[in-house]
Amino acid sequence: MKEVMQQFDRQSSQRFLEYDEHMQEKRRKCKEQCDKDIQKIILKDRIEKELTERLTTLETNIGTNDIPTCVCEKSIADKMEKTCLRCGQNLGGIVPGLGLIGGAALYSINAWETLVTTSAIEFAAKEGIKAGIKGVIEAIMKNPFFTSIWHIKLSNFIKGPNYHTFDGLAEAVTTAISSTGKTCQGNYIDIYQLCEGISTNRDMWISPVVEAGTKASVSKTATVQKAALDTIESTTATCTTAITAAVIAILIIVLIMVIIYLILRYRRKKKMKKKLQYIKLLK
Repeated sequence: MKEVMQQFDRQSSQRFLEYDEHMQEKRRKCKEQCDKDIQKIILKDRIEKELTERLTTLETNIGTNDIPTCVCEKSIADKMEKTCLRCGQNLGGIVPGLGLIGGAALYSINAWETLVTTSAIEFAAKEGIKAGIKGVIEAIMKNPFFTSIWHIKLSNFIKGPNYHTFDGLAEAVTTAISSTGKTCQGNYIDIYQLCEGISTNRDMWISPVVEAGTKASVSKTATVQKAALDTIESTTATCTTAITAAVIAILIIVLIMVIIYLILRYRRKKKMKKKLQYIKLLK
């Protein structure tokens, strides 16, 4: 009893120690997460403060020194405006061509996907037939009723067209027996019993073999087809995403150029309007 109590105390102490270590680790992770959140909040407040200060300094009063001495003088904003306009025009002319290229690429990918999917289904069907033949042979080799033909290489007689049918499989067994020089009408008792069983009670002896082959074929076909189609789908999705992302990136660049151009144009017009007002006042 004392040993049981000591063992219980030892296990309880160990569990409490593990629980304490787990809680300490959890507290440490929570503290690290809290520190990260606090740093993010501080950084966000600092950025908002700096942006507010910079935006408040953008709107300044224009004095007489801001009046241009020559109407033909160009500022950096004017040059930037024309540059953005030129870039936007050039990219605007390129975008339709890129759209056609992207559309052709997507069409090619879809055509490739259809072709490869058909090939994958055909390949899965072939693999299923191989698995079905293998399943039939394994079922025969496990059934003592077929002991007399275990020494024959059955893969030479059981093929794709006959492994899943009663008549085809019965004919394959008969052909395999004939390949050894024996016949169902001969004096071999084991061969006679096999032929008689297949002829009179086919459902009992052939049906389990056909069922085993069919199950193996269906399972293998489904597995191979799923793996192939998943690979094709992931590859197609990757290619489509890359093309779409490239087109979207170009459209975003064009949109940014247009927005910058409109902002600079608005600011230039606003500034020129104030300058014209000062010129009228001076006159």
